[in-house]
Amino acid sequence: MQSIREIYKIGRGPSSSHTIGPERACLYMLSNYKAATAFDVTLFGSLAKTGEGHRTDYVIRQTFGKIPCQIRKDTEKTDLPHPNTMAITALKNGEELGQKTFLSVGGGDLQILGETLPDGTADCYPESSFTAIRALCAKEDITLKDYIFRCEDASLRPYLNEAWEQMKATIRKGLHTQGVLPGGLNVKRRAMELRLTGRREHNLIKKENFLISAYAYAACEENAAGERMVTAPTCGASGVVPAVLYYEKEMFGYDRDELVDALAVAGLIGQIIKTNASVSGAEAGCQAEVGSACAMAAGALAYLHGKGLAEIEAAAEMAMEHCLGMTCDPVGGLVQIPCIERNAVAAMKAYNAAALAEIVYDDRKISFDLVVQTMYATGKDLSAGYRETADGGLAKLYTDKKQ
Repeated sequence: MQSIREIYKIGRGPSSSHTIGPERACLYMLSNYKAATAFDVTLFGSLAKTGEGHRTDYVIRQTFGKIPCQIRKDTEKTDLPHPNTMAITALKNGEELGQKTFLSVGGGDLQILGETLPDGTADCYPESSFTAIRALCAKEDITLKDYIFRCEDASLRPYLNEAWEQMKATIRKGLHTQGVLPGGLNVKRRAMELRLTGRREHNLIKKENFLISAYAYAACEENAAGERMVTAPTCGASGVVPAVLYYEKEMFGYDRDELVDALAVAGLIGQIIKTNASVSGAEAGCQAEVGSACAMAAGALAYLHGKGLAEIEAAAEMAMEHCLGMTCDPVGGLVQIPCIERNAVAAMKAYNAAALAEIVYDDRKISFDLVVQTMYATGKDLSAGYRETADGGLAKLYTDKKQ
């Protein structure tokens, strides 16, 4: 299993699979076809259907810069190796220099059809399931944190420090930015308002929930605006883990090392999901994105509050279990409705899962590995319209008229 660095990528929103992945594909072509005078790009599947709303067109043109590029969108082809498929042809004076087919498989990760990327990260974890990791930790009497930092190299902690600093910076910027998000839906930024509400009593829910939601909104609103953020495990789900850890820091005063350790545990949970299933909304629906983030956050919370392996697994399992079937139906192809508020709800759900795990962990019938397997099977069963195509659900039924 690969390094958890692959879960936390620092970049710009609004979509890791639709912006970070395609950007890497374009950079690869620029590096390998330096003589090219033009590029021809064809987007397929989800990239074709939601690429404009997810700013795929924009990032492609920005990356190629002054070199002309033609972008085509093929929404009819269905026999694709992955729902996020793009083909790029390098041209010199009209003559083809070479062509590559890229798969943007989620979280900013990229594959080249039939090839191996030269910068691919080697496996550093011998185990690839929670069951195997838990058994090893129990046998050697070590914690998940100990296991992670034993398998990874010395660069992990500095990298996680950088990721945590960016998460905090993204939330702080989002909390102090007002206005309307770009894209045409006229979605108003709400993070600042939610934070102010969280400072006073409310007659429906605890004020703390407004603060947690404010932090999730802040991160997601920055992502939706195309600003710098950290995938956790994706751009579309980048508000959940940062929100709960930021709240823990503010409320309980955990120090940086403690929060980075929790971030590592969350990353391991995310990497198990990514290895055995998917974190791509185009492949398995939003359960693979926000559902994965909710499981990561719940496990991190259980760890941060001193719980053992059984409680951590139970928290992550319950969080994922109760996100099963969640569709990815972004209105207008934008990472705004329902994505932003869905992150806030998932952050609160992570707290509920972690709290329940303290009581029911010793009699769980469903393992984390089983719920990951179930999530992936459920995602495969979802109609294509509910897997980041903007063809179903809210994306299909929403109008800009008053509902």
